[in-house]
Amino acid sequence: MARLIPFLYAAWSLTYGLLALYAALFGRRGRVGLVLIGAILLTALWAATIASFPAIPFSRMAGGLELARDAAWYGFGLFLLPPPTSGLRPFRQTLLALGLLCAILAVFAVFTDAVPEGDLAITSPAIAARLGFAIANLLLIENLYRNTRIEQRWHINLLVIAIGALFVYDLMLYADAIMFRRFSAPLFAGRAIIAIGLAPLIALAVRRNRKRGIAVQISRSVVFHTTTLLASGIFLLALAGAGEVFRHFGANWGVLAETCLLFGGIVVIAVLLSSGSARSRLKSLFVDHFFTSRYDYRQEWMRCITALATPDPAVTLHERVIRATAEVVDSPGGVLFLRAAGEAGFHWAGSLNLPPAGVMLGSDHPLFARLDAGESIIVADPAAEPWIEEYPPLWLAVPLVHAGQLIGAILLAPPRAPFRLDGEVFTLLRTIGQQVAVFIAEQRAAQALVETRHLREYGQRFAFIAHDIKNVSSQLSLLLANAEFHLDNPEFQRDMLATVRAAAAKISTLLVRLNAPEAEAAPVGIAPVERIAAIVATLRQSRGVPIAITRADRQTGKIAMPLEAFDAVITHLLDNALDAEESAGRPGHVELRIVAMENEAVIEISDRGVGMTPAFIRDELFRPFRTSKRAGSGIGAFQARSLVEKSGGSLHVRSIEGTGTSIRLSLPLLASVEAA
Repeated sequence: MARLIPFLYAAWSLTYGLLALYAALFGRRGRVGLVLIGAILLTALWAATIASFPAIPFSRMAGGLELARDAAWYGFGLFLLPPPTSGLRPFRQTLLALGLLCAILAVFAVFTDAVPEGDLAITSPAIAARLGFAIANLLLIENLYRNTRIEQRWHINLLVIAIGALFVYDLMLYADAIMFRRFSAPLFAGRAIIAIGLAPLIALAVRRNRKRGIAVQISRSVVFHTTTLLASGIFLLALAGAGEVFRHFGANWGVLAETCLLFGGIVVIAVLLSSGSARSRLKSLFVDHFFTSRYDYRQEWMRCITALATPDPAVTLHERVIRATAEVVDSPGGVLFLRAAGEAGFHWAGSLNLPPAGVMLGSDHPLFARLDAGESIIVADPAAEPWIEEYPPLWLAVPLVHAGQLIGAILLAPPRAPFRLDGEVFTLLRTIGQQVAVFIAEQRAAQALVETRHLREYGQRFAFIAHDIKNVSSQLSLLLANAEFHLDNPEFQRDMLATVRAAAAKISTLLVRLNAPEAEAAPVGIAPVERIAAIVATLRQSRGVPIAITRADRQTGKIAMPLEAFDAVITHLLDNALDAEESAGRPGHVELRIVAMENEAVIEISDRGVGMTPAFIRDELFRPFRTSKRAGSGIGAFQARSLVEKSGGSLHVRSIEGTGTSIRLSLPLLASVEAA
């Protein structure tokens, strides 16, 4: 029986070599086909090793190749798994963990433990790794078949049977070896016969899936990292194999070879991690050979959105826009040109890994003329003049089109490694360019909205201040009118100086408010009785009309409101009440009440003026620039309610036409605001 083993395993190797060639010629192209071919070739290589060294079938080299074959078939099964669902995901994670454990045992076994000749035990890493891979592959095959749709099982049933039979036999072989503490020569020879008999099933499965592939969805990042792990494993196996070969020439040579190869591998990994061009070449290699589509569009879309919508404080908006486009073609940088509103040309708006352009390109520039004419992606001609004089060479021009108009372009630098351009690349670049154009347009609109809001707030403050200045002007005008008759009166002179001093202070305060809106002023504790008494005294002096404070609770507390805002509100409302009474011919009947409540102070101002209709209160009173006064600005009531509401209070109006008006202010107390 032992004499037949070399011939049987040589036949196995030849059969699977031809099977790999058949799969390459007649099988479906793509990543699944490549992984299948790799698993078949590793099986053929391992069988050839056994045929070449039949006396030592479980040496470190042969054992390493056998474990690599098991890992390859396991990886192929993982490739075939359907997309994970909520119920399948935990089991998939278990399979991945089991495969990782077997791989760790396999690597440990290759370097430390060949299969012992005499006493076989499951505690041996080599035996445990082989049994682990057999069980893991059987679990994976069963899970693959069970989770494949019934109408799709026709494409995989022969393949599942063949792979399952291979590892059922392996499980039986190693279980028998552990039970009897030795390998059975008939079982070991029959392993090759069974494998050769299963080859037609694999060939038929390849033939069935030539035109219609098995539905497989797998992340590109998973492929990249899995390939990296497989490459690391192959490197370790090659390291072990080289050490085994060199040991035939002497033990010292083997140690030296392993040390040099290990150090060289570390250097290669360091180069790959630090070199962008090397990573680009590897990425291109994987994409071209493992995927029918060059891009994972979900991943590209999420990358673009993340780059645009997640601002980095250290990176400007325009640099993020360029990076979102440049990463599509693995370009290290680029330059952005935008057309500003009202400009005929395109100005430099930012650079990434390129110097500032510092130029403005007119609409008649050949590049932008072609883009404006509707040309999609322009590839630079090395023989033609550069797009920008005295500037590093540029490679691609991606137009930014929004609402049918060209608003700019991103000019990309040449890639780190040779990059093949095709229709798929151009389509994705156009899509990313449109998304970038929409993003830039939205940013411009948001900036314009902010500027408009600032101008609106400034205009509102200016209107409020203009209204206050009108009140000060009215007070000074009345003062001058009374001065013609009472200038010789010493008491009037003192009142006049006090009024002028208050007017000057008021104007200075208004100028400060023009640059510092009320919303930015901090609320202070205002004693309403004392403050209102001072405001009433000033109005009495300027207008010469009495204002009666009919009730004032001294225990009101302090109102939480900016001082200037409070003065403006009370002054506006009292002025309006006095004007309403003068219009009705009943001056001198304005009454003011201050009442203490639980968490607020209530101030009520009543007059016996002309009154207002409910429709006027609803539609006109609090709308800016609406007034019934001949010389009014229509801003007082609007400003008063705005200032009160900003301080957390409320303003209510009750009025009867021909009888009078009552305005009720509810303002929060400072203690309640601090408690909140």
